[in-house]
Amino acid sequence: MESAQQSRNARENTGRFDFRHPQGEEALLPADSVTWRIFKNPVSMFVGGITAVILELAEPRVRDGVWNNTSFRTDPMGRLRRTGLAAMVTVYGPRSKAASMIAGIRGMHGRVSGVTECGLAYNANDEELLNWVQATASFGFLEAYCQLVKPLSAAEKDSVYREGAIAANLYGAVGAPDSVASQQALFEKMRPQLQATAIIGEFLELMLHTPVFPLLLRPYQRLLVRAAVDILPDWAKQSLELGPRWQLKGWERSLASLSGRLADGFVVKSSPAVHACRRLGLPENYLYRSI
Repeated sequence: MESAQQSRNARENTGRFDFRHPQGEEALLPADSVTWRIFKNPVSMFVGGITAVILELAEPRVRDGVWNNTSFRTDPMGRLRRTGLAAMVTVYGPRSKAASMIAGIRGMHGRVSGVTECGLAYNANDEELLNWVQATASFGFLEAYCQLVKPLSAAEKDSVYREGAIAANLYGAVGAPDSVASQQALFEKMRPQLQATAIIGEFLELMLHTPVFPLLLRPYQRLLVRAAVDILPDWAKQSLELGPRWQLKGWERSLASLSGRLADGFVVKSSPAVHACRRLGLPENYLYRSI
């Protein structure tokens, strides 16, 4: 959640981050973590990020904070880039730079407060809201990877939540789930608070039509947006009134999965994942080896 000036500053800094330096500096998570393997995949990250935002916008206080205090509506592409960069820095960035970035975000969040239409007061650093945002992000990225790339074991899934808790604590989400069981318990607790809203539809329309992908790949972009809805729990699709328009046909689901699997084995040498491996003296294909 950011002011206009903070948004401009973030735009200026987006292209400057260098994941290759300082040489040898560890990230918040070790390179052999499950999270490092998941976050390298651009297909599941795109899908999972949209899934997470849908669930975030279903919570009234988070929705008000995001929709009324960020540039999602006016600059969706810029907002996507900055959010994506923050996720990459949190996982792959040098520990010192990641911690500094998170502290800056915490400072921005502390200045975002408001009252929803229903009269609920909030601050963007409220622990309950931070826990929800962290839980939805972990769920979205993990579920997208498991459904579109390859299934993970129960132990690996729990590892993703435990690993996420390291950065979550720095963000202030000290009660964020640290296992699949605690994630499911939090979702069950939050279900009565989640609401269908036209804003979710507006967000999805932005994701369908914002030129994230090149022109010839726009149909594929729209497929992945629908895939993000498709991987939501059935109860969430029903309660948020995300009906047949968003359902994938069998062949569409297969196509999305095929692209996710292909992306998982394709080494993108300019990606934060590969640059982070270089920083640590690891081979470029370290995260792409069969496990």
